[in-house]
Amino acid sequence: METLFNKARKYFSRVPLIAFLVLAFAAGFLLRGGPESGHEHRAAEQSSQVPARVSEWTCSMHPQIRQPKPGQCPICGMDLIPVASGGSGEGLGPGQIRVSAADRKLAKIQVAPAQRKRLPLELRLAGKVDYDETRRKVIAARVPGRLDRLFVDFTGVRVKQGDPLVYLYSPELYTAQEELLQALKAQSRFERSELSTISSTAGLTVEAAREKLRLLGLESRQVAEIEKQGAPSDHLTIVSPISGTVVHKEAAEGMYVSTGTRIYTVADLSHLWVQLEAYESDLPWLRPGQEVQFTTDSWPGETFGGRISFIDPTLDPATRTVHVRLEAPNPGRRLKPGMFVRAVVHARYEPGPESMEAAPLVIPASAPLITGTRAVVYVEVPGSEGVYEGREVVLGPRTGDYYVVRQGLEPGEMVVVNGNFKIDSAIQILAGPSMMNPAAGGPAPGHDHGPAKTAGPVEGAEAGHSGSAGIPGEFRGQLERVYRAYFEVQQQLSEDRPGEAREKVRSMQQALGAVDMGLLKGAAHQNWMVVRDSLLQGIAAMDAATDLAGLREGFSQLSEAVSTLLDRFGGSGDKPVILFHCPMAFENKGAVWFQDHPDTRNPYFGATMLKCQDRIDTVYAGSGPDKGGHAHE
Repeated sequence: METLFNKARKYFSRVPLIAFLVLAFAAGFLLRGGPESGHEHRAAEQSSQVPARVSEWTCSMHPQIRQPKPGQCPICGMDLIPVASGGSGEGLGPGQIRVSAADRKLAKIQVAPAQRKRLPLELRLAGKVDYDETRRKVIAARVPGRLDRLFVDFTGVRVKQGDPLVYLYSPELYTAQEELLQALKAQSRFERSELSTISSTAGLTVEAAREKLRLLGLESRQVAEIEKQGAPSDHLTIVSPISGTVVHKEAAEGMYVSTGTRIYTVADLSHLWVQLEAYESDLPWLRPGQEVQFTTDSWPGETFGGRISFIDPTLDPATRTVHVRLEAPNPGRRLKPGMFVRAVVHARYEPGPESMEAAPLVIPASAPLITGTRAVVYVEVPGSEGVYEGREVVLGPRTGDYYVVRQGLEPGEMVVVNGNFKIDSAIQILAGPSMMNPAAGGPAPGHDHGPAKTAGPVEGAEAGHSGSAGIPGEFRGQLERVYRAYFEVQQQLSEDRPGEAREKVRSMQQALGAVDMGLLKGAAHQNWMVVRDSLLQGIAAMDAATDLAGLREGFSQLSEAVSTLLDRFGGSGDKPVILFHCPMAFENKGAVWFQDHPDTRNPYFGATMLKCQDRIDTVYAGSGPDKGGHAHE
């Protein structure tokens, strides 16, 4: 049965007109209150079945078309549908629609209140243990010479502050000691001089000689010892400046060193840094001083703690992350620099100093329809059963299954959390303001405003890629950014990185929002409207997911939409588009995905079964110098 279904789906994906008509039929379901007679009925039969109150007819895909009698749309040629002067639209304002109880049940419309609450967020980050740079010292030669003895023979030795590390022979050091002894003798001769200038100069010379020795690496007690002995030494003992562990040994006995040559590195491992990677969407939840818990595979079942001491002011352009540093105590020195850790931050959203007393206003994450630049929710109108109105809102950060609402809603208002796409489609048919069409009474942004014309076959249509050859080059360039973002989503899922996948989904949403539909005409324009809706639904499914499994289910829906996109408009850019099929995904139901390279990276299983696939087909060969554009293997 599954094989038969897949064959049927493959067949219908090659018949753009049938899929287009089916979608248009479904989009008008809520408005008409149930199934209509279909496109096979003639206009005269349609007119006889419509109640007498119908005074206008419109196109389900071009709601700006309004005619006083039934017929065909002058743009796409579809049969017009009736717009009732009463019923669902009677007495309603712009952006409002009335849905009967039966239709609400069929559309599975559900509502939930906007409410104020402080939502705890469990933020998960990854990183590694590092040295505390303020507790790490490099022991280097301050004078040229020969290493006659190294008191520490290997790394890992623990030393105390003041312990000897190196016995260094240095002629330059010998000369500097002799200068001090001569300066002391001169001071002794001139201290009884009647000329104060001479005695003062002698004293300054002694202090300068002492300071020179200190700069060459001698401690004050060693300088005092030289003055006491009255004889210079040609060797210098270098001691440890801190207590800690020798973590690097970079020299050997007997070698000659110059000024600045590194000999040892000593680090205090009783306190360490933990360097975490946070994504842009994580930053609203992080602040200096915050307590963080983390674990490591080296000590399973044990939790360590630290405190955020620094958040990098710059973003890493390669990983699109910000470095967050923890200061963590290391009792027993069980944490080792280089260990990987998994951190958990328990945070709460703080609205700001001006509203610290009030909890943030939040709505379920499935409520807003997000286009990339706008967010729209549908609100149940109080006192009017079954009436909903669109409301543009300003969203704050997402916290788990909720979005923070900054503007546009009041506490207690009931927002649609399921069925909002269907309501939006019905309002588009009525030419009201909607997610895709913020201006009521006109076409969605990017629609053709030129003279109406009857739609025909898409110019340059090819087998397997309807309309792919007649698409303007500028539009293809915009599609390339959509494909590129999709490939990035697939890559992150194959690497089991849900946070990064969410970021790439948002990038794809932005790329899709930047596509200019006004570049397309005729049937190509109609095809894009259908494909765009499918892509938006796939993006919304991933955006509403709360875990990696949910993201992968949403990605399956998004991949089906990309399949339709490839079928209608073909690929774009220099890189190929390769179809993969995994027969074991979703409990052996199977699922497809696309890559721009042939090395299998399964997004549905990730590292568990990274190479799982039973079919690979090149659906677009790339537009390089030796490529033909489309290919099927």
